[in-house]
Amino acid sequence: MSGHNRWSTIKHKKAAADAKKSKGWTKLIKEVTVAARGSGDPGSNPRLRTAMDKARAANVPNDTIDRAIKKGTGELGADVVEELVYQAYGPGGVAIVIELATDNRNRTASELRKLLERQNAKIDSSGSVLHKFKKRGQIIFEADKVTEDAVTEVALELGADDVRAEGEVIVVLTEPSSFHEIREAFEKKGMKPADAEVTMLPELVVSVSAKDDEQLTKLINALEEHDDVLNVYSNHELSDAA
Repeated sequence: MSGHNRWSTIKHKKAAADAKKSKGWTKLIKEVTVAARGSGDPGSNPRLRTAMDKARAANVPNDTIDRAIKKGTGELGADVVEELVYQAYGPGGVAIVIELATDNRNRTASELRKLLERQNAKIDSSGSVLHKFKKRGQIIFEADKVTEDAVTEVALELGADDVRAEGEVIVVLTEPSSFHEIREAFEKKGMKPADAEVTMLPELVVSVSAKDDEQLTKLINALEEHDDVLNVYSNHELSDAA
């Protein structure tokens, strides 16, 4: 199983770094709340189980996680948290997908539009951005803790789609429907991932100039700092000529 592109190297190196630092509690709690809308039982809700694991890894207290679950199931009678996806185009024609959770759709929409406009980006209302990405399960191992051969052997056994060695990390790609089963199977074999999530991977990568890359970095950082934003995906890489 093989496959490689320059975008994946950038993405997965970032993912490896992200795996070593915990997200802010606010985002992790919102992820639990949104996941619990399907079911408050982690035994039958793999997405909730994954969200809870991430929250616990960041030392979020159990009572806080429990409240987040009850908020998601509606037991607390609090404001409903909506899960939304915004599509946008940034500098250099880069496609951007923004996943968020909010209890005030109008407020969040206004704030995101302002963030985008400051960096020469705008909301796309045509729905064309999502077609440039594919949802995939992504399981990341640190290369100094497991070997590529060991990961590949298990991945083949479990029916994963692909295995990629990306410098400091080894990445296993799966279909979203089999992601939780494959991740848990790795863990049962004593191979704990540094990070694991269902993500959006671009079908085609756009090369941008150094100027556009700088502006895109500022934009993505600003979006990720927004309390309602859960994930930001883009399909760009820095041009060799930049």
